[in-house]
Amino acid sequence: MVNWVSLSIPIAYLGVLVGSLVTFSYLYRRRKAAKASSLASWFPPHLQRNIYLSLLHHEQVNPETGKPVQVPDSIIKTALLRRAAEDINRIISLRNAKPALGNLLQKGSVGDDLWQRFQRAEKELEAELEDVIREANALAPGWGQHIFQSANEINANTRLRARIEEIQSKAEPEREWWAKRREELRAEFMKELDEEGSGKGEKSKPTTNHGSSNAAKSASVAGSVNSEEDGVLVEDAGTNTPSTPSLIPPQTGGKNKKKNKK
Repeated sequence: MVNWVSLSIPIAYLGVLVGSLVTFSYLYRRRKAAKASSLASWFPPHLQRNIYLSLLHHEQVNPETGKPVQVPDSIIKTALLRRAAEDINRIISLRNAKPALGNLLQKGSVGDDLWQRFQRAEKELEAELEDVIREANALAPGWGQHIFQSANEINANTRLRARIEEIQSKAEPEREWWAKRREELRAEFMKELDEEGSGKGEKSKPTTNHGSSNAAKSASVAGSVNSEEDGVLVEDAGTNTPSTPSLIPPQTGGKNKKKNKK
């Protein structure tokens, strides 16, 4: 016969243990959910979504007929495209922030609260994308497959316009800077030309004086040489010798000595 009294003690122990674990798990999850809901959102309020919802449910009454007038579908579609474009920007932001946030979390540089905020933002964004696809298919069948492609083109066009405006805003200051820089370079160039011209003028003066003195010296040397040659030629003509110039200086006192001896 089974002794139920002896088995009741471990069964009661297991029941208390399981009950305490379930209670702890329930309280922990509730506390975690409350803490996650109290955390700040990763993104600011979704303005484009709020505008779309306000336009979708907005009904204006015509004062003449008294009937409600709905917003045209073209405006609603445009608002939905803007909402999808903002969702794409948020997707890109999350993809860029996830690797860096994961590394910081592993190093212990950030707390778990920030990681919980990031995960909640991912879940909210997934739900937002599904909602946009449903709304697009409701407005136009099959549009949900192409709405994000159109929204991506809108974002690319917006970035291109912002870049062009930024470049145009910097064009005028850069033009003024280049004009000023050109004037400075021109002034420096003219200054260098003036300095080179004055330097050449100063160097040319001693060169001309030296050249004139050299010319005078060469003229005096040439005159002395010519006078000596003329003397030699005259002597040769008196002694009836050939007219070839001689390098031997003329001896005028030799004949007189012989006559005196005779």
